[in-house]
Amino acid sequence: MSDKNVNTAAHLIVHGRVQGVGFRYFTQKTALRLGLVGWVKNLGNGNVEIWAEGPKETLQVLIQEVYKGPISSIVESVDEEWYTPKEQFGTFGIHY
Repeated sequence: MSDKNVNTAAHLIVHGRVQGVGFRYFTQKTALRLGLVGWVKNLGNGNVEIWAEGPKETLQVLIQEVYKGPISSIVESVDEEWYTPKEQFGTFGIHY
């Protein structure tokens, strides 16, 4: 049996020039288009943190898009960790 429709969670830390370039809005727009739930926020060290939940195949599409980022960003690396989803989110938001 395939698990492509089973929800999972991805916790991502995005490194590079990813603040002040519309990265959170880009991530939110992409996640909503893909039907994912969770959040994105800037970290004090200049990185961006993402928690996203949905089918693993769809999360992998989000990760591919995060590596591209908005036009003015420079993504150097993305740390990925996989978890059991919390299933407490109704949409994908931006945390401040």
